[in-house]
Amino acid sequence: MHALYAIVSYLAFLLGLPILLTHPKLRDGVRARLGFYRDPPRAPGSPRFWLHGASAGDLLSLQPIMRELKARVPGCSIVVTTITNSGLAMARKKLADVADAVVFAPYDLPGPTRRAVAALRPDVLVLEYTEIWPNLIRAASSAGVRIALTNGRFDPRKVSRYRAFFRAIGNPLRRIDCFLMRSDEEAERVLSLGAAPDRVWVTGNTKFDALVLDGLGGREDALRAEMGLDPARPVFMAGSTHEGEEEIVLAVYTRLAERHPGLQLVLAPRYVERSGKLMALAAEAGLAVRLRSGGAAAGNAQVTILDTIGELAIAYRLATLVFVGGSFVTRGGQNVLEPAAQGCPVLFGPHMENFKDSVQVLQGRGGIQVATPDQFLKVADELLSRPDQLRELGAMARGAVGAIRGASARNVDHLLSIVPRGKAAA
Repeated sequence: MHALYAIVSYLAFLLGLPILLTHPKLRDGVRARLGFYRDPPRAPGSPRFWLHGASAGDLLSLQPIMRELKARVPGCSIVVTTITNSGLAMARKKLADVADAVVFAPYDLPGPTRRAVAALRPDVLVLEYTEIWPNLIRAASSAGVRIALTNGRFDPRKVSRYRAFFRAIGNPLRRIDCFLMRSDEEAERVLSLGAAPDRVWVTGNTKFDALVLDGLGGREDALRAEMGLDPARPVFMAGSTHEGEEEIVLAVYTRLAERHPGLQLVLAPRYVERSGKLMALAAEAGLAVRLRSGGAAAGNAQVTILDTIGELAIAYRLATLVFVGGSFVTRGGQNVLEPAAQGCPVLFGPHMENFKDSVQVLQGRGGIQVATPDQFLKVADELLSRPDQLRELGAMARGAVGAIRGASARNVDHLLSIVPRGKAAA
């Protein structure tokens, strides 16, 4: 059964090769994606952990696990792989202190995955969320590598498709040694898909540990100056917005600015390459607009577009009120806990299917879901009219985030338990 999947994988690869070689997010690092790596240095006798996250956001969720591993096994080696260019750039910038190597993940083909496993020589492969790559899992398992899934989740709408797919190719879950699931519901789903009961644990979501509650002090003042924001005036921030949402935000902001003179807007698109389009949308709405990348020389404006990577968490500290995107379009939402961790009241739209656990944490504790653009405007207007309530909601949001951390330590307990004997895992 797996042989058929391998053949289909190569056929799909050949058909998709023009896209893989030209897509701006995927075209770099072809040699690494084919599995040709240099073996990173490692201390003799110490374990190597290979952690894989598809994108920048996924890797940030794994960062607390890396820090915990380094703290508890100081000699261990950590290799990080990702798929996208932005993920690689972010990882090399933000994970340099914990990752011994950051490279592109191999294509999920038999040849590249076998070469990758042979070159990187991990003791434990850590996959995240639903990163079930059958060829990589098979190559790692065949080489004696232990495999874990962290922050495990399976879309309930796709369980029947997963089940049919696993039945057709030979269930790759049987090769995974440790399933660390986000919730009881996710544990039930992975069991229904064929995971062994004695390999499944509910440990929570490490993305909660990745939320920075402290350690940013002082940096926000410099960023405020660079973004041309007036510290004496309120800031309405829309983070991780997607195509089709900026028009809603700009329309809401225009109305809010009439009722709250001096209100500043910061737009942080989920994909910074869309910044030029957002500049045009703001200008069409008759608003003065600037790019954050222009620095202080760009001057002040009503609208600032955050077109840089890695500054959103700090920027949230400058906000009076935050809206998080991906929620007025059918993308399933974005990370609402990141602004909450910075003490911001958070608004989000009706489509939060991928962040139900985060919604449960925040609703009634500094987070408010709005069903329509009209309700969005009404709630934002009411909150901006009540500064005391805004501060109270922000404190509640920060407290809610602080109360749910600790998954990373639990995950590392399980990862160390599956390290092969003979390695200095404790």
